[in-house]
Amino acid sequence: MTRRGTALAICAALLLTVQAAPAAWADRTNTSGTTKDAKGGKNGRTITVQTKVRTTVNGDAKSAATGNLSSADSNWTPPACWYEPAFSPKEIEKTVKAWRGFGDGVPLFEGVGEFVGDYLDSRYKKGKPYKNYNLDKQGRGMFWAAAVNPNRKDDPEASACDKQPFWVDEGETPGEPLAVTPRILAEYAYDELPVPETEVRMAPDGETKVNLPTWAWLDKAKFKPVSVTASIPGSGLSATTTAKPVALTIDPGTPDAETYPASGECPLDGDKIGSPRAKGTPADTEPPCGVRYLRSSAKDGAYQLKATLTWQIRWTSTDGDGGPLPEGVYGASQDVVVREVQAVNR
Repeated sequence: MTRRGTALAICAALLLTVQAAPAAWADRTNTSGTTKDAKGGKNGRTITVQTKVRTTVNGDAKSAATGNLSSADSNWTPPACWYEPAFSPKEIEKTVKAWRGFGDGVPLFEGVGEFVGDYLDSRYKKGKPYKNYNLDKQGRGMFWAAAVNPNRKDDPEASACDKQPFWVDEGETPGEPLAVTPRILAEYAYDELPVPETEVRMAPDGETKVNLPTWAWLDKAKFKPVSVTASIPGSGLSATTTAKPVALTIDPGTPDAETYPASGECPLDGDKIGSPRAKGTPADTEPPCGVRYLRSSAKDGAYQLKATLTWQIRWTSTDGDGGPLPEGVYGASQDVVVREVQAVNR
């Protein structure tokens, strides 16, 4: 292949990068009660979004955030990408000009910057479809560009936002179906909801006996509603997504067990799920939430009890829209040692 042919092949790859979803992805290391800007900018010299989405975790910072929810609806996930206001006319002009210097003095890359710059100028300067980068509209609109949900950047759907930056007049609503809306922000906030580890407390604790009920409950101080607000500063777009614990599902980790209730689902009762066993309660009393093992876990063994908490999700927004989103689930496993009751012969 000639040097020009190689350069053209490289250009083709680079142009695909220009059209692909940008590499400006938010992080999810938020702290309750504070905001954290999503990081972004250029990826090399390709056009990228410096996403403006901010998330704020609202609620009690004392509740340890150890995980994020999965949708209970297998047919629904938060959005993998969207379009948001990204570049002013001056920023588009600056970005195209930056391309011009790419590859200068570098073997095989010589002329690549000019090639890509010409391509971008044909779109943003020479009327196909924009003239002179829309500089005459500075302050009266923005070029919107693709952004990728950082938690879903490997999803196939992340490539669905494959349009180059397009112009939207201030106050206008883009006709693009994937343009960011309060609902999309709410769905993004869903992915950012921090929830505590689902570890149940049990009585007896640590080791239980065959055929004796084991009580299970959650520490209500940890399991409280939590919400995340996602917004784009200066756009008026904002949404708050709130998760509320509603039920605990117990999987004993073996078919040789019975759950209380029989469904294994312990509902929210007031502000608690399950109940501690009061002192003096007979050992064979059935608990409102718990498990009864029918076989021992064998010497030096343990069953892996899995506790999964279901969270009810709702959202509200600045424009009055809102409603339910699919329930979220988050679970964890813990060891339960089960021993045979030892008979004493006298």
